[in-house]
Amino acid sequence: MSDVILIGSGVGGADPQALQLRLANRHGLIAGATGTGKTVTLQRIVEGFSAAGVPCFVADVKGDLAGLAMAGSATAKTYAAFSARAAEVGDTDWRSRDNPTQFWDLFGEQGHPIRTTATEMGPLLLSRLLDLSEAQEGVLAIAFHLADEEGLPLIDLGDLQAMLANVAGRAAELTTTYGNVTKQSVGAIQRALLQLRSQGAEHFFGEPALDLDDFIAVDDKGRGVVNVLAADKLMASPQLYATFLLWLLSELFEALPEVGDPDKPKLCFFFDEAHLLFDNAPAALLTKIEQVVRLIRSKGVGVYFITQNPLDIPDKVAGQLGNRVQHALRAFTPRDQAAVRAAAETFRPRPGLDVAAAITELKVGEALVSLLQPDGSPAPVARTLIAPPGSRVGPITPEERRVLIETDAIGDKYDQAVDRESAEEMLAAKTQESAAAAAESKAAGAAEKTAAAQAKEDARAERARLAVERAVQRDQERAEAAARREAQRAQANDPWAKMATSAARSASSSIGRQVANEIGREVFGGGTRRRSSASSGGGLIGSVARSILGNLLRGR
Repeated sequence: MSDVILIGSGVGGADPQALQLRLANRHGLIAGATGTGKTVTLQRIVEGFSAAGVPCFVADVKGDLAGLAMAGSATAKTYAAFSARAAEVGDTDWRSRDNPTQFWDLFGEQGHPIRTTATEMGPLLLSRLLDLSEAQEGVLAIAFHLADEEGLPLIDLGDLQAMLANVAGRAAELTTTYGNVTKQSVGAIQRALLQLRSQGAEHFFGEPALDLDDFIAVDDKGRGVVNVLAADKLMASPQLYATFLLWLLSELFEALPEVGDPDKPKLCFFFDEAHLLFDNAPAALLTKIEQVVRLIRSKGVGVYFITQNPLDIPDKVAGQLGNRVQHALRAFTPRDQAAVRAAAETFRPRPGLDVAAAITELKVGEALVSLLQPDGSPAPVARTLIAPPGSRVGPITPEERRVLIETDAIGDKYDQAVDRESAEEMLAAKTQESAAAAAESKAAGAAEKTAAAQAKEDARAERARLAVERAVQRDQERAEAAARREAQRAQANDPWAKMATSAARSASSSIGRQVANEIGREVFGGGTRRRSSASSGGGLIGSVARSILGNLLRGR
């Protein structure tokens, strides 16, 4: 196996330009106007990496990079031209060949779905992607922290939005512990997430999450697997595209160990339409991209940007790109002319070559190439005929794509989304429990109020009943008293009653006199008389009784 990838050479194989595998993780740039041959150059380099056992990731924006999976055909219209070019540049190993390919698609339509969880994305990267303010970034970090503390998995955007709503509802409680949490900040984050969702992010956040080992794979022949991302639909969602690419680089940076400068890269990335990664990107995001590109080299990962205008790449990122292939640029506008001058100035000059003029004169399949030499220094720029790829140049049919997807090593591992219980469902259950408890408490309070009202009503009724009874009793007592008085008046007016009363008074008066006389005689009279009285008829008592009876009979 060669330790270089032949990019091309001058006429007759002179001055061959070869990419050193040992320095391929120093990143690179392929630039040029539309239709100048960037895609063919890209295919050639990817094929070289795959043949060397280096897995690759390719964002297929136009759908034509899917041809990497199929061998070129002798009946294709490009075959004769490619065969002639191979001979012209001295590529004696050129032949039609396929490459082990896996197709991916964030929307799951033209390849295996790619998913990650909100937790794996993390608050810092999300904050930068959403261009949040410092205060909003802090609130998002609080939401992630609380979810971790309370065992609430943040899988998809629904989980994150539910968690943010929970944070807003607990703002007063959380402010004393974590600092100021405002509903305005939460609202701003929710709006940013809604914008991300509108671009199709709900397809990206979920499970099963991507296993990076499925990206970094080789086939049974030792060839590196080419991972092709169907990005034609994704291009309509530039924020989601940038989100995915930066997340993937960040995940690789986090997961891969430090390897320094290996004999060949562990993985190479090719980002087509790279300007979408940088257009309107906030400064914090650009800083993150520059940091990842700069540091991921030590993890054995090479990053290659493909764009029309080299000015699309920020200076801090462009400064990290050691291997450069510049196809023709059209200098029709002032910006184009500035791009030509900028591109020319980035190359190490070659005596006798006017780089700025050459850039505008290059033919299709021809480029200015400057690659890192074995000592790490950039080679002087050379006008180069690009060597042809051996795979198909152009798209594949839907049927070919379907067969390739069904027969690759991934199988159906990612095809079915898993919707396990996560933060959204757990928080909804807590809300329902709280609502049920509140309803129960409200019902209990209502029952207590009803019971108290009933008791009050019963007491009022009892008091009324007692008042009625007392009133009835008073009326009855008055009636009885009136009856007694009436009876007394009637008795007092009855002649017989008057006579009886008079007789009784007369009798009592007479008896009183007789008793008094008898008592006097008994007390002051002689003993002989007392004895005779006692022996003759009962004495004093008998006399009083007879006198009372006589008076009563006379009174009748």
